[in-house]
Amino acid sequence: MTEPTRTAAKPPRRDRAGTSRLRRETHLALEGRHPWLGRSVALAVQAVIVVAAISFALATVRGLPPLVARVLTWVEYALLLAFALEYAMRVYAAPRRLGYVLSFWGLVDLCAWLPTLLVMNAGIQSVRALRLLQLFRLLKLWRHADAIGRLRRAVASIKEELAVYVVLSSVLIYFCAACIYFFERDAQPEVFGSIPNAMWWAIVTFTTVGYGDAYPITLGGRLFTAAMLFVALGLLAVPTGLLTSAYGRELAHRAAERQAERAAYRRALHRRRPRGGSARADTDPPAAEDE
Repeated sequence: MTEPTRTAAKPPRRDRAGTSRLRRETHLALEGRHPWLGRSVALAVQAVIVVAAISFALATVRGLPPLVARVLTWVEYALLLAFALEYAMRVYAAPRRLGYVLSFWGLVDLCAWLPTLLVMNAGIQSVRALRLLQLFRLLKLWRHADAIGRLRRAVASIKEELAVYVVLSSVLIYFCAACIYFFERDAQPEVFGSIPNAMWWAIVTFTTVGYGDAYPITLGGRLFTAAMLFVALGLLAVPTGLLTSAYGRELAHRAAERQAERAAYRRALHRRRPRGGSARADTDPPAAEDE
């Protein structure tokens, strides 16, 4: 009687489901929507960004004590490691990795640590302009702020009105520069010798800043400036009112969505409640995360 042939044991297949779940949980943790980590990872990233901003500012101070300079160097190494690790985790967890690498936020995350690595290279110490790219770290705060997302949507909802305002303001500034040029060109040719030179005065006056480096001295110029200031004060309130109204609508829309989510949760809980049971149907759901 022949013995059955034994086949070599096949190596276990890679657990694709487990890998996919790990990538999904990593993505949720980085975005601050993890079931049990919550916003802890996102808050930690924001804290690192704030430390990076403070370190970048202190590094520009001349005459720092040697101990402080060494501490800032080690802090920069730690920030480099933290941002590089976050970038690697985002690349790993991205649904489309190449799409993330080439996206706006992918380039921002890359610029958060790559310029530091290049500046630390002894061969290109003279390329100090690369340090300016470290300011991209501040843009990372935009990703983690829900209020900024609401503000962006509010601005997008009034983009046509803002475009009209920008065109109207540009026309008015040009008109004011031309008028003040004709009033002041003979009295102050070095300041108002041309309409392009007068446009600087028109912009400063239109925004009610008033640096004092250029001002009219003729009677006609002063009367025209006084009238322009009243118009500028009223016109500056237009974008403020538009943005306030749009942001209020965005907050009301978000509040209505949360109310609808709570109502749907109560209906689902009521359907699941057994007959004669004592489960509460008015329990509020967990607070929903802003998109």
